[in-house]
Amino acid sequence: MKAVKIIAILLGIWVAIVVIFETLIGTMQPTSADSVTITTYDADGNSFDRVLSALDSDGRFYVAVNHWPRAWYRRLLENPEVRITRNDETRDYLAVRVSGEEAERVERQYPRGPVIGFLMGYAPRYFIRLDPIGA
Repeated sequence: MKAVKIIAILLGIWVAIVVIFETLIGTMQPTSADSVTITTYDADGNSFDRVLSALDSDGRFYVAVNHWPRAWYRRLLENPEVRITRNDETRDYLAVRVSGEEAERVERQYPRGPVIGFLMGYAPRYFIRLDPIGA
């Protein structure tokens, strides 16, 4: 019984770490040299901005869905026309969820390390290809 209590306590601590980490990332939205801002739209046309990391692979532009909070991703699935601001340039894109060999290739190029996976609670990971509209 003591082992079960220890496991439960450790699991509770891990869940708390994940919640704190995800909350800090979501509220602070840290940026780096490869950051982009994605603007998604809800059914009423309201816009929402989220900072993400740009992933370039095989001449294409991607973003990853890495975290448990993913309202931006649900809006993107409902309305795949998004706006991306990258290096002070804003363009419209069509967001396409990729799978199969394409997703595996991007995953191999941009693997999620074990520490970051732990901190994010091993959230399911998806990749979105961003195809320029009107290009």
